[in-house]
Amino acid sequence: MLDIQKNLSRRFYALLSLPSTAMGFALSVQIAALSWILTTQYGLDIHEVGLVWAAGPIAGILGQVIIGIISDKVWFWNGRRRPFIVIGGVLAGLMLLALPNIDIVSTSMGVESLLAMAIAIALTLDLAINVSFNPTRSIIADVTPEGDKRTLGYTWMQTISGTFGILAYAIGAVWGNYVLIYLGAALVLILSVIPPFFITEPKQLPVSVDGQQGSLSFKEILINIRPLWGFIIYDVYAMARQISRVEVTHYYAEMACAFLTLMFVLQTIMAKEEGHSDAKAGLIGFRKVLAAHSFSWVGVQTMFVFMFAFLQDKMPAISDKELGQIISIAFLILSIVAAYLPALLLEPMAKKFGRVKVHTYAIASMAVGYFAVAMIGESKYTLYVLMAILGIGWSSIISLVFAIMSEKIDQNKMGMYMGLFNLSVVLPQLLVSLGVGLFISQTGDKSAIFYLCGIALTLSTICWTQVKEHRK
Repeated sequence: MLDIQKNLSRRFYALLSLPSTAMGFALSVQIAALSWILTTQYGLDIHEVGLVWAAGPIAGILGQVIIGIISDKVWFWNGRRRPFIVIGGVLAGLMLLALPNIDIVSTSMGVESLLAMAIAIALTLDLAINVSFNPTRSIIADVTPEGDKRTLGYTWMQTISGTFGILAYAIGAVWGNYVLIYLGAALVLILSVIPPFFITEPKQLPVSVDGQQGSLSFKEILINIRPLWGFIIYDVYAMARQISRVEVTHYYAEMACAFLTLMFVLQTIMAKEEGHSDAKAGLIGFRKVLAAHSFSWVGVQTMFVFMFAFLQDKMPAISDKELGQIISIAFLILSIVAAYLPALLLEPMAKKFGRVKVHTYAIASMAVGYFAVAMIGESKYTLYVLMAILGIGWSSIISLVFAIMSEKIDQNKMGMYMGLFNLSVVLPQLLVSLGVGLFISQTGDKSAIFYLCGIALTLSTICWTQVKEHRK
């Protein structure tokens, strides 16, 4: 073990952040370039772009939960998380190289459907990112103690990852998305393959609070993700509808699933944590975090996927190149705030007021920002200012939440719970791709995109008010 790891020095926190930075950079490239390249180079419409983005959540469901459970139990290459970080990083780098060459790959493989090949490449890229993302976050919890040291680890993760995210959007804004893609492929390979071999992982994870060493049963897993049942039901329905190519002209299924989701979420957030053992209270709190975080991601993913449609509607005179640059600059500003706000403001405030309270106010500010974009975001300069406001909530979503969640679950099942936690991200993402995408494509005024984002973040804020701080 390196001395910097024994002492938990700043250099070690920086080193520990690099694998997550690699996956974050790959995700930044995807956010900045995927919708743009599919619409401008390959001519896909809004609904088809949504279908391609659906590949990511599917990969997350398959990848992060399964890999999380496996990585808690395996040990090879002198690591528990290391093998999955390396394998996922190599695969992600290769898929980034394939992204601007979908037509060439499609022709060489004899696949006639460009949409099918785009979905295949996007699915593989997302699967690679998801294979690595869970371990890159779990390893931080594995090698840091609970409390401020772990919060510091996730804060460093976001600062380093966010700095490289800034670099990604800056490259896209100045030199274009093609340069970004090729540089991103090289960077992802380097940061995911080399750093993990300098981090010493504990061969034995801490014993759980309840003394149980095994994984949860399938029934227990279903109970723990109860607030997400409504999302699951809708996603299964929407996928079946897409596969069968059934056309519908009403929103009865959407309304029914929305009612079920609100019912399951309400039951979850109204449950009391007081009067239970630490283990039981932690699981109740974990379910509340799932409920609150899922609504955050409905709004965030809607912004990521359909920002281009909003800009095309509100700024019809801009060229495809200008569209790509505006999107890159907007997400650059979002990333600048998200990179440095956790270390400069969120962490000190979390120590003083509590992580949950600070996160709740950050999410509330994001809801206000989304409504403002919908109402006055028709100028690119106004949009840039509002993106800075949105960065407050985004910075908390990708930093404080992990520290909040990790302290509510058994430490020897960190990978599994991190995978279950990721369902509160990928299931809403799938809903956005399959349901919101159809709604947006049929809506004339694309301001509806950000009104929907604002409503989702408002619901998230309400849920977060019911989450309790970790018992010390």
